[in-house]
Amino acid sequence: MKPLRVDDLGLRSYGEALEIQRELRRRRIEGRLAEDVLLLVEHPPVVTLGRGTRGSSLPLAPEALERHGVEVFEVERGGDVTLHSPGQLVGYPVLDLRRHRQDLHWYLRSLEDVLIQALGGLGIEADRNPGRTGVWTAGRKIASIGIHVKQWVTLHGFALNVTTDLDLFDLIVPCGIPQVVMTSVAAELLREGDPTLMTSVREKVVGSFCDVFETSVVAATGTI
Repeated sequence: MKPLRVDDLGLRSYGEALEIQRELRRRRIEGRLAEDVLLLVEHPPVVTLGRGTRGSSLPLAPEALERHGVEVFEVERGGDVTLHSPGQLVGYPVLDLRRHRQDLHWYLRSLEDVLIQALGGLGIEADRNPGRTGVWTAGRKIASIGIHVKQWVTLHGFALNVTTDLDLFDLIVPCGIPQVVMTSVAAELLREGDPTLMTSVREKVVGSFCDVFETSVVAATGTI
């Protein structure tokens, strides 16, 4: 089993978490970080624009979003526009794929597998949507995925809606998919307002991450 460090950052600004990711990747590439890392975090409301973002995916200009209290970042990950907010479990794996498999398609499908397995453990039947990256349940999108890889070390990752305010997605066209219906773990399980749900989801996600990537947690901070 390959070693994995799990760090729970709690609620952090997107910009701060992005710098933490980039520093960890620099250290991993340079050989100054001995193990892979999985960062778990929640963000204040923020919209991120991937390299594939189309103008039609952002009905409101960035300035208008900021007036709604939503930050806007252009980032290097693939994919279209995504929204993060409290109640969403965001995972940023910093993995050296040379120690796993040097195949980006495999990596994307593996991240989907992590979430599908974790959701199944919570009683939610989830699957892929052919031709679209991410995880879906009963035709509704519950998780988004966008990555960037440099020298086979990964950046960015997945966002799983747990207790997210789904109304915020009305500010964008999520992932550039017109008329997509977003959902959350709380909505699917009818557990809105359950203060224990996020902890349960984190545990399931870490467990399935270890299963899929054949890793073992060797160090952890925060709540995990």
